[in-house]
Amino acid sequence: MSYVIEGQTGPWEIVVGLEVHAQVISQSKLFSGAATAFGADPNTQVSLVDAAFPGMLPVINHTCVAQAVRTGLGLKAQINLFSRFDRKNYFYADLPQGYQISQFAHPIVGTGSISIELQDGQTREIGITRLHLEQDAGKLLHDQDPAKSFVDLNRAGVALMEIVSEPDIRAPEEAGAYLRKLRQILRYLGTCDGNMEEGSMRADVNVSVRKTGEPFRTRCEIKNVNSIRFVMQAIEVEAARQVEIWENGGEVDQETRLFDPGRGETRTMRSKEDAHDYRYFPDPDLLPLVLEQSWVDTLKAELPELPDAKRTRFQTDYGITFYDAGVLVAEQAVADYYETVARGRDGRLAASWVMGDLFAALNRTSTTIETSPVSAAALGKMLDLIADGTINGKIAKEVFEDMVETGDSPDAIVERKGLRQVTDTGVIDTAITAILEKHADKLEEYRSGKDKLFGFFVGQVMKETKGKANPALVNDALKARLDG
Repeated sequence: MSYVIEGQTGPWEIVVGLEVHAQVISQSKLFSGAATAFGADPNTQVSLVDAAFPGMLPVINHTCVAQAVRTGLGLKAQINLFSRFDRKNYFYADLPQGYQISQFAHPIVGTGSISIELQDGQTREIGITRLHLEQDAGKLLHDQDPAKSFVDLNRAGVALMEIVSEPDIRAPEEAGAYLRKLRQILRYLGTCDGNMEEGSMRADVNVSVRKTGEPFRTRCEIKNVNSIRFVMQAIEVEAARQVEIWENGGEVDQETRLFDPGRGETRTMRSKEDAHDYRYFPDPDLLPLVLEQSWVDTLKAELPELPDAKRTRFQTDYGITFYDAGVLVAEQAVADYYETVARGRDGRLAASWVMGDLFAALNRTSTTIETSPVSAAALGKMLDLIADGTINGKIAKEVFEDMVETGDSPDAIVERKGLRQVTDTGVIDTAITAILEKHADKLEEYRSGKDKLFGFFVGQVMKETKGKANPALVNDALKARLDG
């Protein structure tokens, strides 16, 4: 899409690349057996390896390696059968070793791509440069004491996948679409829960600006942005700041910055390091990681159906629109729920109920699809009652609301409340007679040419039967009486 900043010297193009840190779903850390559960008391999930006690040696976690490979396969990326762990040397209070075990020259996953869809219907491919495994640092707590900071090492050593994009993003909306799609893929794969509020997925945002057709100019990195909305805001704010500097004759310094959403500004954190500043070298305690192609092939064969493929299949199998399929596959739990409802039934009707009445009920009751008061099997049974003529669409609305409130099965509700649809043509004819006698003037108007009154008569008959009459039978019987 076209997104430019209009400066005093004309339009400027935004150039963005994202480095996403995604916490690997695993029971233990990348190089130790310590637990990884979120929310534990500070420093209760720390091994001697995580705390960097002398003589402790890292041992690679097989599950974390498999999760990284699955993610690479899901990103249509090159899986490198040879990769290597390096030491990235820097000092920080929450990094006990004084270095981070990461991957630099030889990452486990190489180039790939993500297809994103924009609001105007356009699609774009965003390149993936690499995915590498690394260990997380701990966490500094600054709000526990007025004069001191505390260190919680529970997160130290947790496995991260750093997923680096090419500088292909050209607008805040594209960055948002990229992050949503990446999070969706990770969740489908089961390799990261994508919970940005808990810090299990966060982004470093690299922003620069340039005139159209120019080479890339100096970029700045905005560290640890923990929501998609803030990423989009940070891009706008930082790009505007850089345009102002360039247009005033200044130079943008390569640096690391922080985004303050409260003030709507980015602030200097430190000068941006280059790779040589970290003095990378191969970790002497870890052998190179060598994978067998047969093992990678096995993982590939076991991958779940991913969002784009599922969206296409839903359109084909259930006859729903591209838009509706996109909504229904956005979350895997919703896709699974919908497919249970739609399988063997009218897919479009199932989509209408899931996206309409069900979503409204979830919002109203503050529940999720996993804790829905109406199960997929129950909603499917209700659609069966519509299909076999037991109830009509109007009665179904009443039945569904009762299901939400009581959790009862739809057939039990129909029997309890006497909602079975009237298909007795004698009862329908009696109701029609009563309505035509009551509205003789309308009948005369209809027969004199006011065809639009047909809908009025249908509504009156349905009202007379308390909404229980079969609408198709009512229509047929009315046509016979009115036009006879």
